[in-house]
Amino acid sequence: MEALMENNDYLVLGGKKFTSRYILGSGKYSVELIDAAVHSAGAQMITVAIRHAGNEQAASILSHIPKEVTIVPNTNGATNVEEAVKIARLAREMGCGRFVKLEIMRDRKYLLPDNYATLKATEQLAKEGFVVLPYMYPDLQVARDLQSAGASAIMPLAAPIGSNKGLVTKEFIQMIIDDIALPVIVDAGIGVPSQAAEVMEMGAAAVMANTGVATAKDIVLMAKAFKLGIEAGRTAYLAGPGRVLMHGAAPSSPKRDDEK
Repeated sequence: MEALMENNDYLVLGGKKFTSRYILGSGKYSVELIDAAVHSAGAQMITVAIRHAGNEQAASILSHIPKEVTIVPNTNGATNVEEAVKIARLAREMGCGRFVKLEIMRDRKYLLPDNYATLKATEQLAKEGFVVLPYMYPDLQVARDLQSAGASAIMPLAAPIGSNKGLVTKEFIQMIIDDIALPVIVDAGIGVPSQAAEVMEMGAAAVMANTGVATAKDIVLMAKAFKLGIEAGRTAYLAGPGRVLMHGAAPSSPKRDDEK
């Protein structure tokens, strides 16, 4: 992390600089562990479901998040544009700031994002001054349209949400990374730190992970493991991975004159 900071390697979203490229989810584990998990992960952003923000549980979650951490409300539970916009506005009224992770899912079986509705909501929320981070199924044309609509980043899923299956959509994510000028934050399906490292080696700007941490035997230790994996992957990407030989082999050191 220190080396990355020395190189001014910041993640910039909505004009705000972050040294951490790990966005932590707050679902599926107790509020008592949130503070410990955030510090262990070195996370500077954490997502919070705002759908039931009026109840005591939501208030408790917000109170356990360290003050220096940026809260990123999500629109979990929204099934259409109107619901998503309403939740985003509510979060801002609650004092959660301009950031919003936009989630719209009509599909209740596989919980796949509705790209069409997400595009429409992104355009509306961006006009209202939100820093919109849209969760989407990895489709290059939709990613291009989201960029044009005012998204601050693109958040393609790696696998079905909560599955921990890893990089199922790897090739499609790589297309988006190579084509889109916005930060690409890979979300959903990243189950272990090695998968997070691979995503970062591909050139992703950040990783969002929740279930992979929340379902671990030791949540705090796994949060740290994800932190290290993401940092290693980012460092490898900046270093420029070595070539891959498709045929033959090459010695790891120069041959001596007496070698054939």
